[in-house]
Amino acid sequence: MIHQVWNNKETVKKVKCVHTNAGKYMVNRVLTEGKTYEVKNETDEFYFVLDNSGKIGGFYKDYFQEVQ
Repeated sequence: MIHQVWNNKETVKKVKCVHTNAGKYMVNRVLTEGKTYEVKNETDEFYFVLDNSGKIGGFYKDYFQEVQ
């Protein structure tokens, strides 16, 4: 149940949201275009980030750009 401790987990990397144009979901409610987010976990298809609601959410990688 790793998802229950992600808030306390070390940040893997930081990513910047480049768009919130989601076809199916209302991503603009929890992500802000241009804002940088901390990645807590990553899969091949998703980043799990601490979003605007203060919770961990899984989002497609195409919403983001990696930040140095």
